[in-house]
Amino acid sequence: MERRKERKKQGDSTQRGNEHCADCSADAVYNRGMRPIFEWKLRSRSLRLGERTLIMGVINVTPDSFSDGGEFLDCGLAVEHALELLEEGADILDVGGESTRPGKKDPVSVEEEKRRVLPVIEGILRQAPKAIVSIDTYKAETAGAALAAGTEIVNDVSGFSWDEGMLVLLAAQHCGCVLMHTRGHPEEWPNQPPLQQDEVVPKVLRELQRLSDRAVGGGIARERIVLDPGFGFGKRLDENFPVLACFGELHRLGFPLLSGTSRKSFIGKAATGSRTLSAPLAGTLATVTAAILQGAHIVRVHDVRPALEAAKVADTILHAQKNCPSSA
Repeated sequence: MERRKERKKQGDSTQRGNEHCADCSADAVYNRGMRPIFEWKLRSRSLRLGERTLIMGVINVTPDSFSDGGEFLDCGLAVEHALELLEEGADILDVGGESTRPGKKDPVSVEEEKRRVLPVIEGILRQAPKAIVSIDTYKAETAGAALAAGTEIVNDVSGFSWDEGMLVLLAAQHCGCVLMHTRGHPEEWPNQPPLQQDEVVPKVLRELQRLSDRAVGGGIARERIVLDPGFGFGKRLDENFPVLACFGELHRLGFPLLSGTSRKSFIGKAATGSRTLSAPLAGTLATVTAAILQGAHIVRVHDVRPALEAAKVADTILHAQKNCPSSA
């Protein structure tokens, strides 16, 4: 399985942004047909971000996921699926053991979550030792166990706001981390007051800034952090589109960006007019392309092969922008 070679270290991590792009505004970056370049430091290696879009493949080891309905709850099936995603071109495998679907009320215990995910992580790395595995959890104990099992990245949908121990763990473990913006807990989302369209992006920017400041202040090195605006996480259906339309504005925060729109219900509503729990593939690929053209470094998807094909085309368009007359 093809894995990408590790590259040279990013420059001064104390600067906002990086040595390649002091001004990461949309006009400064995309008129040159490039994204800001980062070297994302993981637990035992690093990933070059920005030269092409990286694909994070989703493995839900849950009985109640909105997207795959427990299809990979069995450990053997989950490992087999993960290996298939690697063959299809996934750069990162994101393993999760608890659904965070809207309206969910019953949390999964730490012990149950570890029982679900650890055998899958171990099985993946036994058969594909060079695979880059991420653990999708907001629980510090689960994250610590997954790191001990060989994961490189912690993907915390709460931005370490649901477990105070997570910040301490991430600072001590020196692993890669994805910090997501979320607005409240899943059981609160259906009853949250709506946001005006012009409120959404400033709110996400402001709160991601707060999260990243807290992370760096708590001892997590800047070069270990990726930010995710949290599509669908505490955002009503139409509230997600301003975030996608203005995704490039998130570069002002000076971190690599991840977009996770795959199969989200806001896409299904726009594509079909039906408020379904999942979205058609074509709609997902439209959002993947839109995010890449606004500079997403990583896209988190369930359908790796078609997303990779879309990403290759979008990357080609992105790089071709340097030839646009307006960039002269």
